[in-house]
Amino acid sequence: MSDGQHALAPDRARERPQEVQLPALAALPGLDSGKVSGWCLGGGKRLLDIAGALFLMLLTLPLAVLVSVAIALTSGYPVTYRQLRLGLNRRPFVVLKFRTMYRDAERFTGPVLAGPNDPRITPLGRLLRRSRIDEIPQLLNVLRGDMSLVGPRPERPVFVKQFMRQIPGYAGRFSVLPGLAGPAQVAESYYATAEQKLVHDLCYRDSATFWTDARVLCQTVVVVLRANGR
Repeated sequence: MSDGQHALAPDRARERPQEVQLPALAALPGLDSGKVSGWCLGGGKRLLDIAGALFLMLLTLPLAVLVSVAIALTSGYPVTYRQLRLGLNRRPFVVLKFRTMYRDAERFTGPVLAGPNDPRITPLGRLLRRSRIDEIPQLLNVLRGDMSLVGPRPERPVFVKQFMRQIPGYAGRFSVLPGLAGPAQVAESYYATAEQKLVHDLCYRDSATFWTDARVLCQTVVVVLRANGR
């Protein structure tokens, strides 16, 4: 998941994204059945999103305050940032996150996917990413209806354009709301390839139930408590 800190700035020639080399996966087209589970389309999921987001906002408020202070003390302001992502039916929306990179991290590189030992990430940011605590502000996105508690993680438009060109079936992940917690994120590394994540995203879209969401949320809680996101 990429994490540029000035993503709403206009594109310039020197800010063109770094192309990510992706191997062709012949099996991916067969994974995209085109169907969407009834749970993803029903009102019950939305009720869970609203109730869960409100509960989690109250529960994590003290932690959010501590994280904000820690970011300000270690790397200055702002402590959060906004970034354009694509959601349901590729509709753009602004996502909120705690800042995990140095300010103006992409000023000279342009949009680049984050990787292991990425020098743009602050020491505190590495901990926030491993624990997924950097995602807490996105509870506001869940309340707004931009996102769900569980679903495929939202991606930046510049990378979506590239992945749709290179990965068969990639568009299928946009038939459900993106999630605060993703099935791919609890099953794979933080730096898993887009193809690896897509397999989990499409399986979730096809067969998700209330119990699927409950399982992903419980697994995410374990990751947060252990700070062992890979």
